[in-house]
Amino acid sequence: MSSYDIHPPELVPILSRGKHRNPRKGACFMEMASYLAGERWSDHPACTHPLLGAVARHVNDRTTDEGRQRLVELIPSVIGLTSNDLHVDAAIALRCATTALPVVAAERQRIMAAAVLGAMRVLADLDGRTSAAIEERGRTALAQVPQAARWARDFTFEIRTSPVVFRRVSAPTIAHYAVEGIAQACVPEPDELLRALLIGAIADVRAWVQTEDVPAGPPVPAQPDLRARAAR
Repeated sequence: MSSYDIHPPELVPILSRGKHRNPRKGACFMEMASYLAGERWSDHPACTHPLLGAVARHVNDRTTDEGRQRLVELIPSVIGLTSNDLHVDAAIALRCATTALPVVAAERQRIMAAAVLGAMRVLADLDGRTSAAIEERGRTALAQVPQAARWARDFTFEIRTSPVVFRRVSAPTIAHYAVEGIAQACVPEPDELLRALLIGAIADVRAWVQTEDVPAGPPVPAQPDLRARAAR
């Protein structure tokens, strides 16, 4: 049986929006993660990278009641997945921004385009260059919104964000606005795009922490390619 052929244990509540005082009141994605990890009941458990946890909470709250239950199978994959490496924060922020940029409303595209450039710049500063894969992901996303991309390049040309500010303010803000924008976008299946975002963010974190002393978690489901459907 696959690691993802799972169901919530008996008497454990079905996923619902928001924060809950205890399991009898319900559970969100990260509260269920704290439960399964054996931690104190919380939607901010120590077992998961803070920004990944934030993305999971936003996706949980912005997904419909029906779609939210499809997130349950992803919960085990965030347990034990954490790191202090700023690469992780930048990779999650870039994932959020590039996923949202092609589908969000026009008034949000400038923000998301600037977010793409900002996250790419942080990664380039950390490594002394931008990797080919990161460059391709950013260029592909920006090419779909050329006007917003031009504005963002001019706006961010001389802006430099400190690592502390990026981690504490910029990256969480990018995640919040990206998920909100996807949920409100005029696309056929926003629930699926939100789930794909979370799957991608989990995979990004796993990729960065795999060289650290972190136990291997269950495999992450393949991220569906929803670009064609989003473009229709």
